[in-house]
Amino acid sequence: MEFGQLFDAHSMTVSKWERGVLRPSAYQIALMRQFQATAEAKQEQAREQVKNLLVGAGVVAALVWLLSGKG
Repeated sequence: MEFGQLFDAHSMTVSKWERGVLRPSAYQIALMRQFQATAEAKQEQAREQVKNLLVGAGVVAALVWLLSGKG
């Protein structure tokens, strides 16, 4: 239902797309492609943020270990 709302289509219409009974309009396909591209960009941004957090946590852990006199 929510997927259909994103692309201005009834949930039954989406079901027909999934079963190959109907095809989305060119406009709806363009919206879906833009949605996918945006989602992929957000996913890549989230990966970068997690990577940066993990690197930062590793640096902090190393500093704590060195400053504790165990290094």
